[in-house]
Amino acid sequence: MITNSEFAIGYVNKPDAELAKRIAKKWHFTYIGDVAAQAKHPALKFLLQVNVQQLELLKCDEPKLGAISVDFVDGAVAHRRKFGGGRGQDIAKAIGLKHGFTPHVLDATAGLGRDAFVLASLGCQVSLMERMPIVAALLENGLARATLHQDTQAIVDHMTLIYASSIENMTSVNAPDVIFLDPMYPHREKSAAVKKEMRVFQSLVGEDPDADKLLQPALDLATYRVVVKRPNYAPPLNNLKPSTVIKMKKNRFDVYVNQAIPKLNN
Repeated sequence: MITNSEFAIGYVNKPDAELAKRIAKKWHFTYIGDVAAQAKHPALKFLLQVNVQQLELLKCDEPKLGAISVDFVDGAVAHRRKFGGGRGQDIAKAIGLKHGFTPHVLDATAGLGRDAFVLASLGCQVSLMERMPIVAALLENGLARATLHQDTQAIVDHMTLIYASSIENMTSVNAPDVIFLDPMYPHREKSAAVKKEMRVFQSLVGEDPDADKLLQPALDLATYRVVVKRPNYAPPLNNLKPSTVIKMKKNRFDVYVNQAIPKLNN
């Protein structure tokens, strides 16, 4: 995990300076002003930049990877929202969206929030818990920008960001029906084959060596079930066999059932 001296925040164009300053102040990031000055900071491993009000993350030693941001309005997330298959998609089945049941979900490892956004678009109330300040800042900026668009405003109204470690603070979320976990796990593929987001995140966050500690508190707290997203080659979290498994091409959902989903429709 990186230290505060290894990253900083700045702006691309002068009109974004005030937002960059506010983000730096809130999250206690080092502020460097114009990112063109980044060359004066050779120790930086990562750079946050505000670019037309969008907060972006760059890996300084791999500039060709480009910038990472949280975008709930356009791109892959928008395509998934429009054409992903609604309640028929695998994540909806894993969470238990059936019989008219639309749960309160705690996404305890929020990351870039894409799965949380899909669940919110299907009507779930989603609490997103993220412990990395850089990632939480990206999420907060993405949610703020999404509130400005007609297609996404109502969806992000269902999403609440909590900056905290799930291991210590999971119980602060009041009675979640379902808890969703997607902890970082090492990729088998060569680095060039791994998506840029994962390459940056693995460098930024590292592995989740304490991920196994999430499962039991989640099982104790969730009313109906805990869903863990895993690569197909990864062992079950904490080596605990799930109640059922939903397999996809590269990943799977391990579902741990506490009690049956209620039947709200006849």
